[in-house]
Amino acid sequence: MSNRIVDVVLLERSFSNGVRTEILLPPPRYPSMPRFPQVPSTSDVNAAEISKVTFEVIGMKCAACAGSIEKAVKRLPGIIDASVVVTEQKAHVVYHPAFVQEHTICESIQDAGFETTVISDVKNETSMTVCRLRLKGMTCTSCSSSIESALKKVRGVKRATVALATEEAEIHHDPKLVTYVQLIEIIDDIGFEAELISAGEERNKVHLKLEGVHSQEAMKLIEASLEALPGVTAVEIHSSGERVTVSYNPDLTGPRCFMDIIEQSSPLPNLFKASLYTQPGEGGPDRTIEINRFRKLFLWSTVFTVPVFLLSMVFMYIPGIKEWLDTKVIKMLSIGPLLRWLLSTPVQFIIGWRFYVGAYKALRHGSANMDVLVALGTNAAYFYSLYTIIRATTSNTFKGTDFFETSAMLISFILLGKYLEVVAKGKTSEAITKLMHLAPDMATLLNLDSNGNVLSEREISTQLIQRNDIIRVGPGTKVAMDGLVVWGESHVNESMITGEAKPVLKKLGDKVVGGTMNEYGALHIRATHVGSETALSQIVRLVEAAQMAKAPVEKLADRISKYFVPMVVAIAFLTWLAWYSAGRARSYPESWIPSSMDAFELALQFGISVLVIACPCALGLATPTAVMVATGKGAAQGVLIKGGHALESAHKVTCVVFDKTGTLTVGEPTVVGTKLLKNMPLQMFFNTIAAAEVCSEHPVAKAICEYAKSLRGSMQMDTSLQLEVKDFQAVPGQGVQAIVAGKKVIIGNSKLMAESGIDIPEDVVDHLKEIEQMARTYVLVAIDGEVAGMIAISDPLKKEARAVISILKKMGIRSIMITGDNWGTAYAIAREADIETVIAEAQPKVKAEKVNELQMSGEIVAMVGDGINDSPALVAADVGLAIGAGTDVAIEAADIVLMKSNLEDVITAIDLSRKTFLRIRLNYLWALGYNIMGIPVAAGILFPLIRFRLPPWVAGAAMAASSVSVVCSSLMLKYYKRPKTLDLISKEL
Repeated sequence: MSNRIVDVVLLERSFSNGVRTEILLPPPRYPSMPRFPQVPSTSDVNAAEISKVTFEVIGMKCAACAGSIEKAVKRLPGIIDASVVVTEQKAHVVYHPAFVQEHTICESIQDAGFETTVISDVKNETSMTVCRLRLKGMTCTSCSSSIESALKKVRGVKRATVALATEEAEIHHDPKLVTYVQLIEIIDDIGFEAELISAGEERNKVHLKLEGVHSQEAMKLIEASLEALPGVTAVEIHSSGERVTVSYNPDLTGPRCFMDIIEQSSPLPNLFKASLYTQPGEGGPDRTIEINRFRKLFLWSTVFTVPVFLLSMVFMYIPGIKEWLDTKVIKMLSIGPLLRWLLSTPVQFIIGWRFYVGAYKALRHGSANMDVLVALGTNAAYFYSLYTIIRATTSNTFKGTDFFETSAMLISFILLGKYLEVVAKGKTSEAITKLMHLAPDMATLLNLDSNGNVLSEREISTQLIQRNDIIRVGPGTKVAMDGLVVWGESHVNESMITGEAKPVLKKLGDKVVGGTMNEYGALHIRATHVGSETALSQIVRLVEAAQMAKAPVEKLADRISKYFVPMVVAIAFLTWLAWYSAGRARSYPESWIPSSMDAFELALQFGISVLVIACPCALGLATPTAVMVATGKGAAQGVLIKGGHALESAHKVTCVVFDKTGTLTVGEPTVVGTKLLKNMPLQMFFNTIAAAEVCSEHPVAKAICEYAKSLRGSMQMDTSLQLEVKDFQAVPGQGVQAIVAGKKVIIGNSKLMAESGIDIPEDVVDHLKEIEQMARTYVLVAIDGEVAGMIAISDPLKKEARAVISILKKMGIRSIMITGDNWGTAYAIAREADIETVIAEAQPKVKAEKVNELQMSGEIVAMVGDGINDSPALVAADVGLAIGAGTDVAIEAADIVLMKSNLEDVITAIDLSRKTFLRIRLNYLWALGYNIMGIPVAAGILFPLIRFRLPPWVAGAAMAASSVSVVCSSLMLKYYKRPKTLDLISKEL
C-alpha cells in the first residue's frame, strides 16, 4: 500500500457572548509530529539524512502501550514517523540523524516504562523477564548510578533502573544468560545488600513454605499431587526443599487448595504442612531495622566523641584540669592528645568502618560517592593527628596540634544526619504503606449448599481467598477483595479508594471494592478479583511503579553527581595547596594563623572542610523524594499519577481538552422523547432498534435498550431476543446498522443517514434543531431506507463542570470541548459549561489530530476522557487524564487516572503537579546553592576579610543537615491541600 498524506480541513466553531464564528483551520499534521530545531535552510535536511531503525520493545501488552511509546518517541525533535507493532514487540522509527540519535530514541522508550534494544539481527532477539530487588546501603545518586552501570555491563541485562528514594532496582534480563541470584551476587560484590522482591511474572503464581518434607520421595509426591490438580500450569520445588512455587489459573484453583493437598498428601497426620512464603524484600522497605542500626551507631559514636570534644574544647580552659592534661607522658607527648587518640580510634575504625567499605568498593568499580569524601576527610584529620603523636614521642622540641576531635565529630554528625534522613525517608512512603494496609488480614469464608444456605464458616487469611469464594462481611468490617454482592444490603464507605465520604448503598448484584468499609448490614460477597488482581493491589502497584520511574528533570542530578565527587576532591586538594603555598611564601600575615597551628595545619583544615561540606546526597534526593510524597498524596486523594514524567508534564499544561459524554456530562444518557414518522406501535419500534443496539457498547445504545425494557415491563417476555439480527456493523462516531427481522435498520446521526443515501424530511430537520437547542442528543432511525422516527436523549452536565472550567480560566488554562456528538448538542453543553471552543462530530482519529494541532501551536495539552474512542487523544496529549469510571483501555492509555470520576480532580492533579515541581525547584535551589555557597566558605574565601573559617566538624554537620533539609522539604507535600475554591464548590453543590 502506498504511503499517502491526506490533507483534512477541520472546521472549528467557537462562540463568545452567543456569537458563532467559523474558522477554517490549516490541514492538520500527523499526530505528535515533532518540532524541529531551527536550521539555516531547508536544504540542510534532505532525503540522504533520513535513517530508519527498528527496536525490540519488551513489556507491551495492548494498543495503549504502543500509543504511549509512540507519544514518547514523537516528542523528540527530528522524528519523521514512528509505528509500534504490539504483536511483534517492535517499534519502527524514521528520523533525521542531524537532530536525534538512536540512543536518545532508545532512552525515550525506556523512560516510557519499556525495555528496548536496537535490532540488528532478528536471530539475536531473546525473551526477557523482570526481577525487582530491594537494595540497602545506598547513600546518594553516585551509589545508584554505580549499581546501574555495573548491572548494565552484565551480559543478558537489557535494562536496569535503580531508585534511590524507594531503594529498589528493576532489572530486565534474559534468564538464560543471567539469573536473579547472579544479579544479587553482583550487587553484593559492588558493596550493597540486595534482597529479592519478585522474579519474572509473579501474577497467578504463589510461593508456599513447606514443613516436614525431608526426603526426595516426599518432594516428588507433593510435586505430582499439585501437578494433577485442574488449573495448575507449573510446579517448581526449590533445591532446599523448603519452598514450592505453583503457577495456576485462578478461575480453577488457588493457594488454599494447594495447601490442603500438600497436607492431605502426608503419610502421617500433620506431618506435611504448608504456609504462604513471603520474600525477604516484599512488603516495602523495612525502615525499622535501618533506623535502629543508625541510632545505635550514632549513640556509640557519641559515647566516644563527647569526651573527645570536652578534652579539646572545654577542659583545656579549666585551670587544674588543663595542667593535668598538659602533663608530659613520653617526651613531648602529653596526656590530652593521648586520651583523644585512644577515644577517637574506635570511632574512626570500628564505628566508621562502613565508610571505608563503601569507599573501597565504590573506587574499585570506578565510581566515587559520599563514602569516599567522608573517608578522605576523616582519614586526613586522623592520620595527620597520629603523625603529631608519633613526632611528639620521638622529639624533645616538637609542638603540633592534633585534629582527633575533627575526625570523631565528623563521623558522629554524619551518622546523626543519616539517622534523621532514614527517619524522614520512611515518612515519604507512608501513603503507599497505608494503602497496602487497607485490606484486612483475615476474612470469613462461607461454605454453602446447592440452595445457597450457609453450612459452615471459618476464618482464613485474605491471601488465601480464591475466585468465586463467598465471603461474609459484617457491619464495621472491611471488604477483603473485589466482588459482587450475592446476599444482603448495606452502605459501604468507599472513601479510602474513591475519596467520596458519603457511604454508597450496596445491594444484590452490586460491585464492591477491597479495602472499603461496610458500615451497617451484613453482606455476602462472591470474590471476582483476588490477590494482585484487586483494584487496591493495582493502585498500590501503580503508585510503586510511579515512584520507581524517574522524572526527566532527575537526569540533571544524575549527570551532575557523576562528576561531583572527583571535582570536590580536586577543589579540596587545590584549596590545601593554595593555602599551604601562600603560608610558605608568607603571602599573608602570620597573625592569621591560630597560635595552636602552623601554616600546614591551617591549610589542612581548609582542605578537610571542603571535602566534607560538599555532598551529592541532597542533589540526588531532591526529585525522587518529592515525587514519592506527591504520588502517594495524590493516590490518597483519588488521583493516580503514573510517575515523575506525568507530574512534570502536568505542571506545564496550558490547555485542557475535554471529551463530552461521560466526562463533562454524567455519562448516563436516558431517553426523554420519541417522535414516530410511521404508523407503528411504540413498543414494536423500540423492540426493533433495541435488537440492533444490544450489540453495541455505546452509552446511547445502552440507554435505548434500557428504555425498550421499561416499555415491555417486567412481566412481559423479552421479544427483542426473538428478532433475528444479521450483518451488524458499528460505524465509529456515527451509529450502527443491521438487518433486523429481514428489515435493514440504520440508527445514528444525520451524517450516517446522508452516507447511507437516506433523505431527511424538512420537518424532521426542524425538529432536530429544537432538540439540539435543548442540549439533547438525537438519534435517527431508518427502516428499509426511510426515516421511521427519532429519539431524543439527554445526558445532563456534571454539576461541578462549569465551576471547574471557571477555575481553569483563573489558572491561565484554556478549555476546549471535543465530541463525536452533533454540533447543536455540543454547542448547548459547551454554553452551559462556559466553554468557548467546541469541536463536534469528531471521530477518534480527528480527536488525536486536534490535540496534535494544539501542540504544534505551542500549547501543552492535557486530554480528559473516559472512553475507548478517547484513547488515541489521551496518548497523543502531553498529559492524558482518564476518568476512573471509564474503560480499561482509556485508563491504560492515560498518564493520570481520576479515581473519583470527578472533574474537580483535574484541578487537583494540575495544582498538585505545580506544587510538587515548585518543591523540586526549591530542593535543587537548596542543594545546588548550598554546595555553590558552602564550598567557597569552607575553602576560606571569607577568612582574609573577616577571619571567619569553617571548622571541619561544623562543615560535616552542615553536610548532614543538607540531605535532611531536602527530605524534610519534600515531606511538606504531605500537608498538601487541594485549592480552597474546590472546597467552596463542593459546599455550594
